This record gives sequence, structure tokens and C-alpha cells, in this order.
Amino acid sequence: MPLTVTDIDFVRDLVVKQSGNILRTGQSDLIESRLAPIAKNAGLANVEQLIAELKRSRSPRLSDQVAQAVTVNETSFFRDVHPFNALRSRIIPDIMKENAARRDLKIWCAASSSGQEPYTLAMVIREHFPTLSDWNVRILATDISEKMLDKCRSGQYSQLEVNRGLPARNLVRFFDRSGSVWTTKQELQNLIDFQKLNLTTAWPLTTQFDVIFIRNVLIYFDQKTKAEILSRALRLLRPNGYLFIGSAETVIGLGLPLEREEIDGTICYRHANR
Repeated sequence: MPLTVTDIDFVRDLVVKQSGNILRTGQSDLIESRLAPIAKNAGLANVEQLIAELKRSRSPRLSDQVAQAVTVNETSFFRDVHPFNALRSRIIPDIMKENAARRDLKIWCAASSSGQEPYTLAMVIREHFPTLSDWNVRILATDISEKMLDKCRSGQYSQLEVNRGLPARNLVRFFDRSGSVWTTKQELQNLIDFQKLNLTTAWPLTTQFDVIFIRNVLIYFDQKTKAEILSRALRLLRPNGYLFIGSAETVIGLGLPLEREEIDGTICYRHANR
């Protein structure tokens, strides 16, 4: 039996409270398919019973599982390739000059999903900037979902996943194959730290970053939450750093001290008063 409007509204409200994500209307099929495994693992007969249990107990653990389950995790290697071209052609060379004395490079991938974005960044660095091998290069990959972080840490991808956006030369150089599974090589994994982080709650981050990728996640938040997230991200962005958001996202109307810059066909943002 399909979920009632009341049940769907309850789930939508719960997800907003837990993660800040706003589920669009007409997503009842997505909600049911994502929540069915949670209901089964909890020993409940169906999603309706799961929702009834949530209404009754307000279990933080169960609520967190639901919020994680219905979060959209859609990504691919070299997604919207232009930002990575800009990093290769201008941004990383400029950062290397700026950071020559301290010899470090810090990048943050917020909402890293199943890991294709941080591993893409690691490939760009290893393939095009061999002189960074003796620098302190760190890529922080964060996500709200422990399940996604576990996948990130494993570095394992199916044939279908590596077929999406990954050039053949990168597959051969940076992955090992075992049957139908491709695993990222240790030289990529060594560059990345994985950490659970909810963008709408307190951030346990103090590092200053040269580049922040916070792409294709802001579309799930309201204007107030977007502004709060980006404002906090700016406080972690070094004075000459670069901020990337999704190609379908905008900072218009958020009132933030950002300067728009176009590099090699992609848009990024920088501190307005740097």
C-alpha cells in the first residue's frame, strides 16, 4: 500500500530536521525504496511500521538512518569536467606559488558521496603535479552518510561506475582490477582523509583550505541554510582560496562577500576583499 500524504510529510519534516535536506514533492517511490531495507533491519514488516515506530519513539539512531538513506548520492568521476581542468591549468599552479614557503595544499570535498570527486582530485594531483610528491597534500572528504564513507574508504567501484567519466588512461594507471571490481591504488588513498560531517550542524573543522568543493548539494537546502553553510565555508577558505559550487547552483541573493571568477570555462568564487 502506498505511503499516505501524512507519512510522506512526516518523513520530509524528519529529514529537514536531521540533515537540512529538502525532499521534493512526488518522491514517495524514492522514500519507500530507500526506507524498506531500514524497516527490514529493524525487524519491522514494512515502511509504514517504520514510520509508526519513528513517530512513537523518536529514536535518534533510527532518525539518522532515515535521513542518510533518502539523501541523494548521485556522482561520477570528473563530473562537470571543467573545474578539474581549471585546477590543472591555473589554480593548483597558482597555489603552488602562493604556498611555496610552507609547501602544503589543502582541499575539502564536502558532501563527497561515494568518493568519485575526492579520488578525481587525487588523480589530477598525482598525474599532473609530480613535484607535489614531497609536499603535505591533504584532501578531506566529508559526508553525512556512514555508508557512503565506508564505500569511499574502500576505494572500490563497479565497471559501471568507472565507465562514468573516468578516462581509460586513469583507470589503467590508478586502479587495480579484481574480477568486476576496480580498486583505487594506495597512492590515491594516501592523499585522502574521510570524516562524517553534517553540513547543517556544528563543524569540527579548524583547517584552512586552499580549495573547497561543495558541489551539487546546496540545491537541497533553503536559502537561509545555503547562506549559513557557505558563510561557514568561507571562514575555512584561505584568503586566496577558491570555492566551487555546482553548475546548477547560485550564490545570488545570499548576501555573501564572494567574487565570481571564470577560469577555463568554469565558475568559481573567491573572497571579495582578498
